[in-house]
Amino acid sequence: MSKTGVQRLFRLLWAPAILLTAFTTQAELSITQGSASSVADSQKATTPEWIYTLRPGESYGQVAGELLAPGYSAARLLQYNNIEKSSAIAEGDSIRIPLSWLKRQPDPARVTTVSGSVQLISSADGRKLPLTSYTLIRVGDEILSGSGSATIALADGSEVRISPDSRLIFNRLTQYGKSGMVDTRLRLHKGEVHTRVKPVIEGGARFEIETPSAVAAVRGTVFALQTSVNGTSLQVTEGVVDFGSPGKTRRIPAGYSASVSTTSNTGLSIRRLPPAPEVNPIPATLTKLPAPVSWAPSQAPRHRLDIFESDSGRWVESRKLDGSEFKLSMLDNGDYEIHLAALDSRGTAGMPAVIPFEIDLQAQSASLVAPAAGGVANDDMPEFRWSLNGQNEVARVEIAEDDSFRELVTTSEWAPETSALPLRPLGPGQYYWRVVTEAGGNSVAISETRTLVVNGSLPPVRIISVNYVDSQVRVFWEKVRTAREYRLQLSEEPEFQNIIKEAKLADTTAALRLIPGRRYFVRLKALSDGPLTSRWGPGRELYLE
Repeated sequence: MSKTGVQRLFRLLWAPAILLTAFTTQAELSITQGSASSVADSQKATTPEWIYTLRPGESYGQVAGELLAPGYSAARLLQYNNIEKSSAIAEGDSIRIPLSWLKRQPDPARVTTVSGSVQLISSADGRKLPLTSYTLIRVGDEILSGSGSATIALADGSEVRISPDSRLIFNRLTQYGKSGMVDTRLRLHKGEVHTRVKPVIEGGARFEIETPSAVAAVRGTVFALQTSVNGTSLQVTEGVVDFGSPGKTRRIPAGYSASVSTTSNTGLSIRRLPPAPEVNPIPATLTKLPAPVSWAPSQAPRHRLDIFESDSGRWVESRKLDGSEFKLSMLDNGDYEIHLAALDSRGTAGMPAVIPFEIDLQAQSASLVAPAAGGVANDDMPEFRWSLNGQNEVARVEIAEDDSFRELVTTSEWAPETSALPLRPLGPGQYYWRVVTEAGGNSVAISETRTLVVNGSLPPVRIISVNYVDSQVRVFWEKVRTAREYRLQLSEEPEFQNIIKEAKLADTTAALRLIPGRRYFVRLKALSDGPLTSRWGPGRELYLE
């Protein structure tokens, strides 16, 4: 990737830190300055500071109380700024605060995305739990990525992406008051992380990753770090990193890699990273998948291709490739970035070429094949078939008892197939079915609707309860799935030879007016469309005193 491209991406992800030295803060103070000794001025010129501007409604005493650590008073801060009285500070005025005076408190990190199997070991109770998005990561917590990956956002907006088969421990997550600056110490026990870290000031905010064999102290950069029993390797693609064995670090600039070996005494090895590959242009918006990505052949034995979601930073895919082409497929709609880097003979990834692109797939309605409209099935697990008319689509069958599909009886699994069985058997009755296709995760199309009758015998209707109110009796019965309506019969004898009342009902309850002192019997049968047989349910005696 070109230097301009890397800078553009870095500016998008990270806002600059509001950190200035004493030299630049002198001109920003709008309040009256007192006299100061040359020794004090010299000391301030080398002390890392943060500048705070009073907002509307804030007082100096309130701000000092919120920002200063124990042992540092509001009066001492006035003296540091050469101000005689706090009343001299008003809304819009700025004060200089040494970073070492700022109040510090734990500030958890937050999981932004998780893909695959990733676990969290809690520092509170040692429990191992599945890692999920928006989980808060606190001091002492560990992440085991297993076969998955995760992206962690720190309090200052820095980002850590954890590769599969890695273990990362959060040793310190400290915030400097309300300044937004953090002191972050991580330990990569094994595996690989990719980081984008906001710029920090020397002697102020801090970001370090320790491994069993090395330490990386970051000044504001984009870099990758890998560690194993054989040592630790670093690749810097933006900014600088102080890297090496503890106490023996060197500053590694962008475009270089460095490694510390545990199997030899070669010390710190520094090499220039392979240049970014020359990637052939692809359309800014892809409306069809698969889509090829190709690059100019090079001397590199292999290449590494990573795909990230632009907005969330989620690590979508990572591949090591032979040759000079890769086909993009099975991506949801959205904005992405391809990071393509050459691998040297040691397997170290070089400078990445970054290719932004958008996926915009549109689902097409499927064409239904079988069963035919108004078809009849003698099997309670009939096969449904259709043809797909779009690209990179998945589909499923939806089956309901009415053509509104408000309540689905069952469906099939989502799959890129053109036939499926329902997830559960269908009872006798008439159904409505259709095929829903999806492309890109958010584009949906619906086919025409067809009817299907499943032959069989409807189950008998069972009366649930009978309520007596004055001379009226209300009967309640169970709903029979696929029944269109119910037939009720009322008789004065249990064999139902002489029917005195018969009615068709759409509901599962009916009110009957009976003559007190006489015995009656009631029974029900479910009715449905199509050539279906049905049976009467057991009779129930009714009696009004």
